[in-house]
Amino acid sequence: MAAKETPWLFRTYAGHSTAAASNALYRTNLAKGQTGLSVAFDLPTQTGYDSDHELARGEVGKVGVPVNHLGDMRALFKDIPLEQMNTSMTINATAPWLLALYIAVAEEQGADVAALNGTVQNDIIKEYLSRGTYIAPPAPSLRMITDVAAYTQKHLPKWNPMNVCSYHLQEAGATPEQELAFALATACAVLDDLKGKVTAADFPNMVGRISFFVNAGIRFVTELCKMRAFVDLWDEICLTRYGVTDAKYRRFRYGVQVNSLGLTEAQPENNIQRIVLEMLAVTLSKNARARSVQLPAWNEALGLPRPWDQQWSLRMQQVLAFETDLLEYGDLFDGSTVIEAKTAELRDAAWAELQDVLSLGGAFAAVDELKGRLVRSMAERSRRIEAGDQMVVGVNAFTESEPSPLDTPGNILTVDPAIEAQLKAEVVQWRADRDDAAVQAALTALKAAALDGTNIVDASIVLAKAGGTTGEWSSVLREVFGEFRAPTGVNAAVGRRVGELAAVAEYVKTMAGGPPRFLVAKPGLDGHSNGAEQIAVGARDAGMEVVYSGIRLTPEQIVASARDEDPDVVGLSILSGSHLSLVPAVIAGLRAIGLDTPVVVGGIIPEADRATLLAAGAAAVYTPKDFQLAKIMHDVAHLAARHRSS
Repeated sequence: MAAKETPWLFRTYAGHSTAAASNALYRTNLAKGQTGLSVAFDLPTQTGYDSDHELARGEVGKVGVPVNHLGDMRALFKDIPLEQMNTSMTINATAPWLLALYIAVAEEQGADVAALNGTVQNDIIKEYLSRGTYIAPPAPSLRMITDVAAYTQKHLPKWNPMNVCSYHLQEAGATPEQELAFALATACAVLDDLKGKVTAADFPNMVGRISFFVNAGIRFVTELCKMRAFVDLWDEICLTRYGVTDAKYRRFRYGVQVNSLGLTEAQPENNIQRIVLEMLAVTLSKNARARSVQLPAWNEALGLPRPWDQQWSLRMQQVLAFETDLLEYGDLFDGSTVIEAKTAELRDAAWAELQDVLSLGGAFAAVDELKGRLVRSMAERSRRIEAGDQMVVGVNAFTESEPSPLDTPGNILTVDPAIEAQLKAEVVQWRADRDDAAVQAALTALKAAALDGTNIVDASIVLAKAGGTTGEWSSVLREVFGEFRAPTGVNAAVGRRVGELAAVAEYVKTMAGGPPRFLVAKPGLDGHSNGAEQIAVGARDAGMEVVYSGIRLTPEQIVASARDEDPDVVGLSILSGSHLSLVPAVIAGLRAIGLDTPVVVGGIIPEADRATLLAAGAAAVYTPKDFQLAKIMHDVAHLAARHRSS
């Protein structure tokens, strides 16, 4: 029996409403035994908008903390000594800016910047493929990723400059082989670019500082073997592709959040055992054990978890680490023929997939193709669940249920709508109180750095200290680099009209006036497009004409599209909690221009909000428990028919 090991870092992914409220939550969680911070930023911050921007409407503080400027970052970490903290920031497109603000606050605290320990996620590929919080096109985005890495090499030797994030790939439908291959292809693209920014002597150390952020799903054995395959493949890539001979720089270092895709709104108490089993998949195998773990709460399929819900998830980790004897033993699976065979199967399939991606020019060049593959994989997953081939307890099997004592009023955290008005007023006041000349000079210097190829982190820090805002920083880069519209992948999904969906397709053929036109749209900044994409695929497979232009639309843009496209039904998909603001805005906009087009809504919508949306004029509301795509398509087709005849 080996000496008991130090456990992994215990994290909870947290942040909401305001910097001050999030700071209080962080300090409470640290007092409860959490050993690292994992910061969730709101969607405006992630996509480079200030709280008073029109696209931020309804999104401020909903899925994370808003950070508009240095004052917000200062409040976020008040009384938390950054020199002693391990901080993970889930930030990508605006990673150089948030790191700059973090450094500026650390310097204000008197910290030794070289001692700062943590990670910026800084992975834009999965934003193009799954989450949608990108800003710039692939080439300049890659440059900003490696600018951050090169800066940390010189100034933050303990900081991980990139967290290659395969978590959201699985959320978008990736198979284990795709998750392995696409993540490794992203890492290769970054390291290939980084070679030109650091010395040959420093390069192996930088390889060693690339970390990963991985998903653990419910297929316990497969997920465990996936992690062992990750370890083997990364070691092989570091040794053969990059010539890293020091074994410590070839270690596969990863943190994990267990699967949120598999959490269910129906019988949510089942999510507890799902979370525990998924945690075991990334902790039981010592040779492939996560370095940090953050667990979702049981009610994240319903909305934002409360502090007590997060505490429950934290205690799961602590019980495993401190009450069991897991950390007293070596790897439990070494020598297992079952584990070794499954690991080899995944490793070989992922290697073949990786070589295919590299042959397409790598992850950044192949964004369109990779997106199409993920949409196809998710469509296949949806079909398996709907057909009953993939069992989800409480959803498509064993649905009989006693009333749940967890299903009580107030079982999710809601953000006061007044917070948005408060933050808008505060950012306006911040701009009024600062030295505007200093800000303008810093913005000019940032633009010059973006244009001439100078590392943008230094200029970002100067802007942060001068009082620049998130929106001002990103507006400079939008001007220099342009904005990007990622592919939807919908056309790549080959449909199969089977079962009830085939019956809907037959009905659509009989409709007077031809097949209905269905406008699918995502208002606001919510980039989680998986649901909208699957609705678009399902509608097309049912024979409808589908209009879907992707994510990040204002209500006004959706209304204009409806005016131009003349759809029979408008479908709105929102997962960020902004539905009470954005859905009524779209409906009011349609009615203002004389359109009575029916509007259906889907997303993470608490049951209590259903009546509010229906009262606002929505024709139907669908939540995650409405997993039967054929039924939704049936409803949409008949709604279109009724509207035509009215």
